Amino acid sequence: MSEPEAQHPAPASGADGDLRLASQICFAVYSAAHAFNRAYKPLLDGLGLTYPQYLVLLLLWEQDGLTMKAVGQRLYLDSGTLTPLLKRLEAAGLVRRARDAVDERLMRINLTEAGAALRQKAMPFPDEIFCAAGQPAERLIALRDEIVALRDSLHASAAGERDRA
Repeated sequence: MSEPEAQHPAPASGADGDLRLASQICFAVYSAAHAFNRAYKPLLDGLGLTYPQYLVLLLLWEQDGLTMKAVGQRLYLDSGTLTPLLKRLEAAGLVRRARDAVDERLMRINLTEAGAALRQKAMPFPDEIFCAAGQPAERLIALRDEIVALRDSLHASAAGERDRA
């Protein structure tokens, strides 16, 4: 059973059932993500990284030694996507994957010295991306917070749908 209509805002165009591509917030977010990938590409090429690999390193620079499950949860990646990504980072000498000493069911991901050293080389990236975006930093931060709230609402909605099924 759906909730009352008043709780769901009308499409931005004001027309119900607007299926034009330009009217879709999902496409705006999707295409913005591709634009971010293009903006990051020359920066990451200098480090020999892909954007998903960079995201893993960002997470490990915050907190080294996470479990593979924790990395997947934080990055919203399933193990089928994450495992080959981590194997490539390991082959490049940037991370080590090892079974947890206490609970061998857990796979821990640790930075190598080379992986930790890349952090210093990546330090200018956020400023370069802010500059490329051509928006004031405050606006970009507010936009990020809005997108995170949207993402969290969508995840909660999807979880609620699974629970009802």
